[in-house]
Amino acid sequence: MKTMTQRIINAKSKDLKFTNQAVQESLNGQPVFVKNAVHLNGLAAGLKHGEVVIQGNAGDYLGVLNDGAVIHVTGNVGNYLADNMTHGTVIVDGDALYGPGQYCYNGAIVIRGKAGDFTATMNKGATIIVGGDVGDEVGTYMLKGDLIVVGNAGKNFANYLIRGSVYIGGTWESLGHNTRLEPLTDEDMTKLRIYFETYKIEADPKNFKKIVAASEKPFYH
Repeated sequence: MKTMTQRIINAKSKDLKFTNQAVQESLNGQPVFVKNAVHLNGLAAGLKHGEVVIQGNAGDYLGVLNDGAVIHVTGNVGNYLADNMTHGTVIVDGDALYGPGQYCYNGAIVIRGKAGDFTATMNKGATIIVGGDVGDEVGTYMLKGDLIVVGNAGKNFANYLIRGSVYIGGTWESLGHNTRLEPLTDEDMTKLRIYFETYKIEADPKNFKKIVAASEKPFYH
């Protein structure tokens, strides 16, 4: 029986085109490992299948336009993580900088550490989970999906929320426009518990608050 060898791509001194092509060519049913890639912006963009593990830190625009791949970062990531993702899963063991999970249509993003300002802006259907604190204007103009923040949030949390559900385990500096608190239902508790068990996040659903849109016409509210 033929065994597949583990594919490790060393991106040190390599450019984005070379590394992305090497990743594409290596997706053979086993995870592809990439190391020394923090200088590359746009790594693993537009993948439709496969599993990619970034060993260490990653740059900006990691996993943009992801359409089905599983991408796992063992360190921190830069700005605009998984921008415009349509399917797939992106997991970051560390922190994410500005604007992760913007304009995502589906899939899941899990950031185990902190996330910066404008996380999940205009989320259109993805599940976005942050295990630590988040910055300002998180969940702004959210249209659909779930945003779960285990830690605390900054200013204008869920600003101009249109649709979707926002859950937070900590506190916020201020809530944004067009928001209201709503009691957790049994369905919410079950959903959160499944998320936490699936992604191995230590959190108790009972400690969370739910934020929804006060109106589906936020600019007139």
